[in-house]
Amino acid sequence: MLLGLITCANAQSNQGRTITGTVADLITHDSLPGVLVVVKGTKKGATTDARGHYSIEVPAGNTHLIFSYVGYASQEIAIGDRQTINVELAQDTKVLSEVVVTGYKTQVRRSITGSIAPMGAQPRSFHPLPNPSTESYKAMQETGFLDVRRQPVTTFSADVDRASYSNIRRLLNNGQRPPKDAVRLEEMINYFSYQYPQPTGEAPLSITTELAESPWNSGLQLLRIGLQARRVKNDQLPPSNLVFLLDVSGSMSAPNKLPLVQASLNLLTDQLRPVDRVAIVVYAGAAGLVLPPTSGDQPQRIKDAINQLQAGGSTAGGAGIELAYKVAKDHFIPNGNNRVILATDGDFNVGISGEGELQRLIEQQRKTGIFLSVLGFGMGNLKDSHLETLADKGNGNYAYIDNLPEARKVFIHEFGGTLFTVAKDVKLQLEFNPAYVQAYRLLGYEDRRLANEDFKDDQKDAGDLGAGHSVTALYELIPAGTKSQYLPKTDSLKYQTLVDTKASAQSGELLTLKVRYKQPADSVSRQLQQVVKTKSVSFDRATNDFRFAAAVAEFGLLLSESSYKGSARYRQVVKLAKGALTDDSEGYRSEFVRLVKTASGLTASGEVVDDDNN
Repeated sequence: MLLGLITCANAQSNQGRTITGTVADLITHDSLPGVLVVVKGTKKGATTDARGHYSIEVPAGNTHLIFSYVGYASQEIAIGDRQTINVELAQDTKVLSEVVVTGYKTQVRRSITGSIAPMGAQPRSFHPLPNPSTESYKAMQETGFLDVRRQPVTTFSADVDRASYSNIRRLLNNGQRPPKDAVRLEEMINYFSYQYPQPTGEAPLSITTELAESPWNSGLQLLRIGLQARRVKNDQLPPSNLVFLLDVSGSMSAPNKLPLVQASLNLLTDQLRPVDRVAIVVYAGAAGLVLPPTSGDQPQRIKDAINQLQAGGSTAGGAGIELAYKVAKDHFIPNGNNRVILATDGDFNVGISGEGELQRLIEQQRKTGIFLSVLGFGMGNLKDSHLETLADKGNGNYAYIDNLPEARKVFIHEFGGTLFTVAKDVKLQLEFNPAYVQAYRLLGYEDRRLANEDFKDDQKDAGDLGAGHSVTALYELIPAGTKSQYLPKTDSLKYQTLVDTKASAQSGELLTLKVRYKQPADSVSRQLQQVVKTKSVSFDRATNDFRFAAAVAEFGLLLSESSYKGSARYRQVVKLAKGALTDDSEGYRSEFVRLVKTASGLTASGEVVDDDNN
C-alpha cells in the first residue's frame, strides 16, 4: 500500500502541476488583465483574464514563475509547494520621466522654460473593462454568393494586415465579445504563418492553391489561395530611413498605451543596423522633433529619447504626420526603405483631422517613395477604422499591439515583413468555370474588393507584401449541380451567349487565377497566372495549414454572426485547430485554441467549450 502511494506521488511529481491565482495592482488592488505569467527557464506561459485570474501548467522540476506587465516592475516568485499564488505588481516609476520637447532634444522639465510642446505628467487610471462602444470600427457589409454565369470574374487587393486578430484577442481576454465590425476575417486568417513555398524565379512571390470540402456547409467546397513573398535576411535588406511618429497626447497615458509603445520601439531599436537611421517626432498639443536622424549603431541614444517621453495634452495628429514626412523627405535614402511608423490610439482632434485631408496628404507622400506603417495601441477609444485607412493609403501595414509578446512578433519574428516591401499594389483576379462552379463567395476582404477593370489599371492602389509576408484568401464554392440555400435568386438571362458546357467540363479547369504586382521602385505591373484544376480532397485529408486556416475562418464566422456560418460551432473550431497544431514553436496556434474557448463562454448560445467536453 505504502509503495503504491509513493509510486502515485512520484508519477504526479513527474507530470507537473497546475498553479492558479490572481494578479492585481499593488496600490489600487484593481485586477490586471493581460499580465504575462511564464515558467522561468521555459517558453511555457499564460496571461491573466479580465478578472486578473490565471492558470498555468508547471512542468516537474521548475521552481519559479515570472510575472510581467508593461508599466510595472516584474516579479519572480518561488513556487514552493503552493497550488495558488496571488501577486500584486508595483508600478515601475523608472519607465517614464517628466520631460518636454525643445526643438531637437528632450530635457527634464525643471531645467528649462519656453517649450514647443509640454508633455505634462498625467495620473494613471486603471479601467480593466473599458466600454468598447466608444471605439470606432468601419461598418462591414458581408458579401453573399455570386452567380458564376452572371459574374464569373472576381478581383480583390492583397491584405497583410493582422490588427483585427490581436484586437479581438484583447477584447476577449477582457471578457468582452468583440463588435461585429471589429471582425475582419482576412486579418484573422493572415495573423498566422503558413508553410508556403518560397519563390523560385524572378517574381518576388509564389502562388499556392488547395481545394477541399467546406467543414461548416455540407456539399460546398473551400478554396485556399496562398501568396508567399520572398524572405530576405536582415543583413541583406536595404538601409532604412525610419521616422517614429509617436502620439504622446493625454489619451495615451494608460499603461497599455505609451509605456507599451516605448517597450515595443525598444525592441525594434535592437534590430537596427549601422546603415539604418532613426528619427523621432512626437505630437500632442503641438508637434516636435525629439531625436534627429540617428544611426542604428547608437541604440542607447535612440532608447533614451523613446523612454523619456510622457503623455499629456490634446492630439495634433495632422501636424505630427506633416513633420514626420518632412524629416523623412529631408533624409531620403535612394533605393532604401523610407518609412514613417505611426504609434497611436488614433484619436486625432487638433489640426488636420479630416480623414479626407489626411488621406490626400499620405497618398501624395507615398508617391515619393515614403511609406506609412501604423501601430494601434490601447483600449476604450481605439479608432481602428481611422488607423486602417491611414495604413492602406500609405502603402504600409496596420498592426494592433495589445501586449509585449505581440510587439516581439511584429518587430522581431516578422521584422522584414513589417518594414521592407518586396512587392507593391498586389491584386488577385479569379475567373471561375461555370461547368464546375455555380456560385462563389470570398471570405472577408470586404473593404479590399476591386472592380474587374482595376486589375490592369496601374494607377489603382492595392496592398503591399513585405519580405517574408504571406497572404491567404479563402473562397467558398457551390459546385455545379449542388442545391444550396445560398444560391442567388435571379431571373435567367435572355440574350447572353450560352457557355459550351461540354468543352468547359473537358478542360478540367476549375478556375484561372491571375496575380499582378509591381516591384517596389516600378510604376508598371507584372502578371503571374495559374490554372486551378478541379481535384478536391475530403477535409480530413487536407494539409494542416488548410485545416487551421479553415478553423480560424470558422471562428470569424461565429464572432461576426455570419449569415453563411452553416453548422459552424465553437466546439468544431477547437477540434479542427487542435488537429493542426504543427509548426507552432511560438505558441500562436495553441493560444488560438485557448481564445476560442474563452469566446465560447461569452456567447449567448450557451455553447461553452472546455478541456472536459472536447
